Amino acid sequence: MALFDWRDSSHWSPKSEPCGVCAKPTNLRSDRGKPVHKVCAEEWANKHPKPADKS
Repeated sequence: MALFDWRDSSHWSPKSEPCGVCAKPTNLRSDRGKPVHKVCAEEWANKHPKPADKS
């Protein structure tokens, strides 16, 4: 289960934009700078797990 730590100020923007998952306004930003609610990002990550590393 993905739980992100977004306490860093880089996850905040003064400009509200539509969430990339639910389309509702948010000031939060992903690690890549995309507008997304933390809960939406965690839900998406849980539904789309990364493939296992085959090292």
